[in-house]
Amino acid sequence: MDASGSRQWSTPIGLIACGWVLAAAAALWWLLAEEAVDRLFIGVLVLALAAVSAHGSICRPRLHADVEGITVRTLLGRQHWAWPAVTIRVRQDRRLGRTVRTLELDADPQLIVLTRLDLGTDPQDVADELRGLRR
Repeated sequence: MDASGSRQWSTPIGLIACGWVLAAAAALWWLLAEEAVDRLFIGVLVLALAAVSAHGSICRPRLHADVEGITVRTLLGRQHWAWPAVTIRVRQDRRLGRTVRTLELDADPQLIVLTRLDLGTDPQDVADELRGLRR
């Protein structure tokens, strides 16, 4: 938390950079491919890697919180909610043999679901900090 009492979370920059490097490598592979079918599948890979990397880059920081409320950044822009309009929950599920936590922000009328990948840290830790800021 900084001196102004605000905090923000986002996808780790190293992970986003890795996505861009992989997209560039796949684009080079696409240029070197000779078969049309290979170029098609590699092209889809390039587009997918670029889209995921662009999302991570554009939506930084993904979640910002201060004493006023929360701001969530999406591809369409930022949305802000004051604390009285937000309910904070951490959901824990078993998927593919492992426990996965998600942070659910019920910001009337929307439900925002953020994962560890979106936040760069454990959703339970973020929920605890958000509850502390809310007070």
